[in-house]
Amino acid sequence: MNPPMSAYGQPPQGWPQQGVGQAAAAAPSPLPPVNGAPQNLPNQFQNMSLGGPPFKHEQAPFPNQPMVGRPPSGAPPVAPGGGIPGGFPQQQQQPGQPPLQNGPPPVGQPPGMAARPPVAPNYGLPNGHQQQQPNQPGMPPNPMVPGQPPMQYAPPQPMGGPPRPGQPMPAMGQQPNYPPQPYQQQQQQPPQQFAPPPLQAQPQFPPQQQQPYPGQPGMPPMPAPPGQYAPGGPGMQQPPMSGPGMPPMPNAAPGGYPMQPGQMPPQMQQGGAPPHMLPPHGRGYNQPGPQGYGQMPGQQGPHYPPAPAPPAQNRLDPDSMPNPIQVMSENQRSCGGEFATNAAGLVPPLATTKFITQDQGNSGPRYMRSSMYNVPVNTDMMKQSAVPFALIVSPFARAAEKELAPPIVNFGELGPIRCIRCKAYMCPFMQFIDGGRRFQCLLCKATTEVPAEYFQHLDHTGQRMDKYERPELVLGTYEFVATKDYCRNNTPPKPPAMVFVIDVSYNNVKSGLVHLLCAEIKNIISHLPVDEGQERTSMKVGFITYNSSVHFYNCKSSLAQPQMMVVGDVQEMFMPLLDGFLVDPEESSVVIDALMQQIPKMFGDTRETETILLPALQAGLEALKASDCAGKLYVFHSSLPTAEAPGKLKARDDRKLLGTDKEKTVLTPQSTVYNMLGQECVGAGVSVDLFIMNNSYIDLATIGQVSRLTGGEIYKYTYFQADIDGQRLVNDLIKNISRPIAFDTVMRVRTSTGIRPTDFFGHFFMSNTTDMEIASVDCDKSVAIEIKHDDKLTDENVFIQVALLFTSCSGQRRLRVLNLSLKTCNQLADLFRSCDLDTTILFFAKQGLFKLLENNPKAIKDSLITRAAQILACYRKNCASPTSAGQLILPECMKLLPLYISCLLKNDAFSGGSDLTLDDRSYVIYFVQSMDLLTSVRYFYPRLMAVHDVNVDDSNVPAAIRCTADKMMEDGAYILENGIHMFMWLGLGLSPEFTQSVFGAQCTQQIDTDRTGLPVFDNPLSKRVRGIVDSIQNEKHRCMRLTLVKQRDKLESVLRHFLVEDRGMSDGSASYVDFLCHMHKEIRTLLS
Repeated sequence: MNPPMSAYGQPPQGWPQQGVGQAAAAAPSPLPPVNGAPQNLPNQFQNMSLGGPPFKHEQAPFPNQPMVGRPPSGAPPVAPGGGIPGGFPQQQQQPGQPPLQNGPPPVGQPPGMAARPPVAPNYGLPNGHQQQQPNQPGMPPNPMVPGQPPMQYAPPQPMGGPPRPGQPMPAMGQQPNYPPQPYQQQQQQPPQQFAPPPLQAQPQFPPQQQQPYPGQPGMPPMPAPPGQYAPGGPGMQQPPMSGPGMPPMPNAAPGGYPMQPGQMPPQMQQGGAPPHMLPPHGRGYNQPGPQGYGQMPGQQGPHYPPAPAPPAQNRLDPDSMPNPIQVMSENQRSCGGEFATNAAGLVPPLATTKFITQDQGNSGPRYMRSSMYNVPVNTDMMKQSAVPFALIVSPFARAAEKELAPPIVNFGELGPIRCIRCKAYMCPFMQFIDGGRRFQCLLCKATTEVPAEYFQHLDHTGQRMDKYERPELVLGTYEFVATKDYCRNNTPPKPPAMVFVIDVSYNNVKSGLVHLLCAEIKNIISHLPVDEGQERTSMKVGFITYNSSVHFYNCKSSLAQPQMMVVGDVQEMFMPLLDGFLVDPEESSVVIDALMQQIPKMFGDTRETETILLPALQAGLEALKASDCAGKLYVFHSSLPTAEAPGKLKARDDRKLLGTDKEKTVLTPQSTVYNMLGQECVGAGVSVDLFIMNNSYIDLATIGQVSRLTGGEIYKYTYFQADIDGQRLVNDLIKNISRPIAFDTVMRVRTSTGIRPTDFFGHFFMSNTTDMEIASVDCDKSVAIEIKHDDKLTDENVFIQVALLFTSCSGQRRLRVLNLSLKTCNQLADLFRSCDLDTTILFFAKQGLFKLLENNPKAIKDSLITRAAQILACYRKNCASPTSAGQLILPECMKLLPLYISCLLKNDAFSGGSDLTLDDRSYVIYFVQSMDLLTSVRYFYPRLMAVHDVNVDDSNVPAAIRCTADKMMEDGAYILENGIHMFMWLGLGLSPEFTQSVFGAQCTQQIDTDRTGLPVFDNPLSKRVRGIVDSIQNEKHRCMRLTLVKQRDKLESVLRHFLVEDRGMSDGSASYVDFLCHMHKEIRTLLS
């Protein structure tokens, strides 16, 4: 319901005002001091980096320990036998291991935002108040939600299923376990005694011959198995660094921005924080000798006699590196309140920060984010910076609690008011002139006559008298009711429908899927979405089953029993039912009940193992086309379609090609028929969600195209068993069917002169170069759009408008409009102060996966590393004060760029090799291509949290810790989740009180890790831990199977795969510290 118009005219208390469409007032220079911040400090103190002083790590030698490797950087002490802490044994899943199990996660909504007083739905502010500009550059930095790190690397394991038989296992002797090591004494040392990162504290071991360790395609030179250095020439200088937060070297100029004329002082830039500086080599460094890089210390090469081991080396403390947990918590503290969108170029809070958007003329960041909020005025400056200009758009993102839903504006027969030239819709960027009789479009500068029905006089400031009564003149996000000119065939649409298409072949009957769906279908369809202002849903439902033929069901409410009609000739699919296929779920409730009782009986004894798929999809499409409505197909499929029928596929399961130049041959469709069907579905406004219950290869790369092109989603439940995975499937279906959704959509991006959208990435179809056609868009999907210059920009603001034409779930044709204004800049320092790293990383991911299917993987990964190095080198060269060449200086808003690029390169979507199935690799590629920003942050950098020491009286999810084995103790229990997988790791030293209360076991060894979910006990600790798991599940739009992993268990190597700051145990991928060194070397190469 829209608020009464009078509400638009009264501003919220305390919110000053600025006329929308005018240039934002310049920030005062200097800005007022931040409360509690020291003022007037000497420059060298203002430019100090975060963190504490460097530490020197000393470690006693273990003369009798044979060495093949060493623990990852900073690993905690290791108990005999390995396992976290101290690294995992190189054990992998055994063939025949029972499936991982997961408990029924309850369904619910994400936890509400921090309680705030209700805000009146005011759309603007009266004239005469001084404008307030929150979160300007120069104000405190923006933090993220504490405890919700970005996400990362998926494990070499079938998504949603048990470990794969046949997974290669390294010889057990390759990774000896270490005895318990005492904690090392740490002493504070002056910065110049801080050693370069890769030179880690080394125990002295007898020389040992080692096997070469294969690097990962596209990755930087990797450290060899634990304890080996990256390959390189003798005497090569390691890129030296220190923790962000080390003071600059003596006599070195402090880091920061050079003071440009009219520029703010460094301490006031980028939220008051200086750039991060990592110190160079200096006196006191233990430099490597002439020994080659690819060898163990004490080893001179294959043809030389062993040399005595060198003394222990200092190493970089990983805790001094920039880390996302700290960045998110700081942003939550400084930006966790209200974010008013009342000026151009305001950098929003991080995606993980809980905040309330006050829409005052620009769309909130949940709907649209830019990778930069100060846009370079010309192409040369843009190319020099190497930062992409990209948008991430989630047009139907969920509004937070206490945020205003976009209001609906109805102009009746007049229809939406538009610019006569560029066709932009009326928005706050339009300026009324000539007494209100015309308006000038700020996108294309054309002037348009105002229709008589829309005319209103202007006040003394040039603003319309009714401005604050009209959402489209003061808000950034709103909707127009469309006229019949915006409808197919100039006919208003019917309400969309949901069609359930169920594979009733032997596999789905045996696994219990058919019985489960029929038992739960009434519960599922009771959650159909309801449009605003409606009491009950307008959507209809239909049912199709198939094996080697297709079966339609007539569920008309006037029938005593449902009727079944079979189409046996699947070569030419047609719709045999003219009436009674799509029904109202309430009116036909009795008939639907009868049908759900009959289907399991009809197919309970089936022996059909060969199935079709394409004809079943065509059947659903034809049914919706015959009813002349848009909608969605929910398809439950179990096996490769090998029956003689259109869409028949052959097995091409050659996982050895993954990670090679030929991987694109198995990651692209083997046939175009599913692409063609997807395009036909888009033309009818029909999207397809695939629920895959496969026990073997199903060629998701091919059949998934129909979901990709229609804006659908893919769910995967490998080795599905109804008793184990049933509740997870039901919860996924309920979350899917009940979420905000739009059908039969067309999206177009319009920009002001000088820039234009050029490339689009996501799940949609484009029949031209400007319009994204999407059969359905829901709140969990996003698209990435790259924008480029086509002319030099003026000093005016940059304007972007995204318009989405769609059919609502009640059958109303509407337009949703999103508006964003950005500033322009001619200084690179201004650009680097306004970047949004989360947006940049998700854009790199979507763009990279698009290119991955056309190029070789190594080239894509190398280009990501090079692009990141170019960004940081440009900042170092143009924005930082002259400092020692050995220092790595990171811009404040991009200090996590090296970590996130490392996470991207490790992620299965980019790097899944032959230890992953082809279908799993395709699955994560589709997942990343359609995911929204918040999901991506938590997917690329998984969330790790301790649960053994929680306060039973607290109800919040525990704060996250860094995603590394260093932070996991043997007496602890930890949850790790990334949106697809959830693990609970149980240390062998876990207290009996915890194991008894939560698992009913005396000790960790007695816990049954094959069980699904957590047992239910009536005690405070059990309730608290189950509550944490439930809260995490409720935050996600799909349920995760909870896998219990005991320390030193064979599944530990799978969990290890997700600890993204550590070195990859199976693929040799670099640790965070080593990757940071490699990035520093790349930057220095570019600068030299």
